[in-house]
Amino acid sequence: MAKQEINADQLISVIISGIEDVKGKEINILDLRDIENTVCDYFIVCEGTSNTQVNAIVNSIQKKVSKELKDNPWHTEGLENSEWVLIDYVNVVVHVFQKHIREYYDIESLWGDAKTTVIETSY
Repeated sequence: MAKQEINADQLISVIISGIEDVKGKEINILDLRDIENTVCDYFIVCEGTSNTQVNAIVNSIQKKVSKELKDNPWHTEGLENSEWVLIDYVNVVVHVFQKHIREYYDIESLWGDAKTTVIETSY
């Protein structure tokens, strides 16, 4: 049986839910589809307050996507120090930062041409 194609909107929704489950902060979705030569369609960027919370966010995302969509990331990196963890789902790439690392790299400014959606959280 062929693997079912996962809709990007479904994947984004489950990823956001996984971030919110462990109170990830400052969640932004960058839509890169209208920018030439990008490596994926979407970036999801968020932050945690410590390496423990960054790890919790990453684990929550991976468990939720695996359980609900039966999908695993193509690649994950940065778990050694948990300051900036990248989770690559091919068309959607998640960046989980600690605040000071996010401010230093300022990834949202680097991709300033992207349409940005800020996710409002209730916590």
